[in-house]
Amino acid sequence: MQPLNVQTLNNINEFSVPNYRTADNKPESGIVHLGPGAFFRGHQAWYTHQVMQKLGGDWGITCVSMRSTGVCDALSPQDGLYTLAVLDAQTSYEILGSINEVFVAGSHHQQILDKLTSPACKLVSMTITEKGYCLNNKGELDLDNVEIKQDLSANNQPVTAIGLLVSALAIRKNQGLKPFTVLSCDNLTDNGKKLKAAIVKFANQVDESLALWLDDNLISPCTMVDSITPATDDALRAQVQDKLEIQDNWPIKREAFVQWVIEDTLPADCPKWSEVGATLTSDVRGFENAKLRLLNCPHSTLAYLGVLAGIETVYDAMQNPELVALIQQLIKTEIIPSFVAPKELDVNAYSQAILDRFRNPAIRHLLSQIAWDGSQKLPMRIIPIVEHNLKAGIGIDYLSVALAAWCLFCRKRFIEQETLVDPLADQLFEIAKNCVDDANKDVKQFLTLEAVFPPELAKNEKFVSSLTNAYQVLLPTLRNANALDLTQLLPQTAEV
Repeated sequence: MQPLNVQTLNNINEFSVPNYRTADNKPESGIVHLGPGAFFRGHQAWYTHQVMQKLGGDWGITCVSMRSTGVCDALSPQDGLYTLAVLDAQTSYEILGSINEVFVAGSHHQQILDKLTSPACKLVSMTITEKGYCLNNKGELDLDNVEIKQDLSANNQPVTAIGLLVSALAIRKNQGLKPFTVLSCDNLTDNGKKLKAAIVKFANQVDESLALWLDDNLISPCTMVDSITPATDDALRAQVQDKLEIQDNWPIKREAFVQWVIEDTLPADCPKWSEVGATLTSDVRGFENAKLRLLNCPHSTLAYLGVLAGIETVYDAMQNPELVALIQQLIKTEIIPSFVAPKELDVNAYSQAILDRFRNPAIRHLLSQIAWDGSQKLPMRIIPIVEHNLKAGIGIDYLSVALAAWCLFCRKRFIEQETLVDPLADQLFEIAKNCVDDANKDVKQFLTLEAVFPPELAKNEKFVSSLTNAYQVLLPTLRNANALDLTQLLPQTAEV
């Protein structure tokens, strides 16, 4: 079986291949991307591929894995090429070529710095997950973060994305170059504002003049991204090999739906993503709230409840009538009333479309994967809705079910001695160890975790009562997945 690389592109028939990549030529790297996971490769890299495929330009991407060598090891022999399988009613395939190379931060520091400080580099994009920004629960750079402290105190190469960017921007300033534009594509509210603030705050600890220069000149648009991208598995590798008759080390898959909303502050020397489907707007926050609340909140709720019920995938969870009824009640009574949607968005139609996407049988999205990093996701996806609804007199009981399910999910991982993928795993396991199957006492333990539950919220009697009640209802599932009974949480009028 022939391997995928620029030498074998001409041998691939019937499927779309990049017209801007040849054995003798590739576009210059105008973009450096931190965190080249599956989502980035199915989303921003795909949009950039579309730009070069249709409009040309030097928008090749140099990717930087902050820790793992996996993507580098898989894609380097393939010249950065990989297959995207779009899974819907019918599956389609295309080869993407927008990635020029993949580096690993710990092994290729000088090469990465050279790319970041090159005049050709116009933009740095990021999908490093919420925890990669090293923010505290106020959304500000956490100067007490162990790795941030390390980057500020050491003269050797940075280990955080923020430290790496500031070191490169300092060099650009000294060389008389403009800052590159920074573009966060992670699920952070006001992600562009928070990213810029974190960079400036870090820089201020190093060089006040650098911080002032960045405050005046650094462009960091807010964005909202959306497309369900499950992890690659051996079945996908075999599927691609069978259909395309090539060996691809790391193909990816995603649903057909894809969305990218970008604040309309991009400089002129950036890819024309808006000409290939991205939305430029002055109201990213409205789209962001719609996505965080109508997609991410139900997604996390499904994940934690589904894992407790012994369900493996999102599709399987959507076959459970009680789970679906609870999600529908959550959306209708607690999420939609909690925010003002953009005038262009029909929230009811949008939320229904999201549930339809969850029902896509071609997407095998593991609930356990969605459940990762709950301590970072819940303060973005659920806690703000709870805080808003308490102040506005709107219900929080279904939101409390989601939070209680997360608490029990953490306990379940501890009891079963399974890995808990979360930056606060040690603290969460310590809490789990001290739980005694008493809802009042257990909930009190979890509410001490200020990184998730702000102190004011943890003292709110209505919230504590609601969370405790939900925890009590779900407690039997901790040791018996078949014990999940959501009917007592649903109104009698709800369709099950």
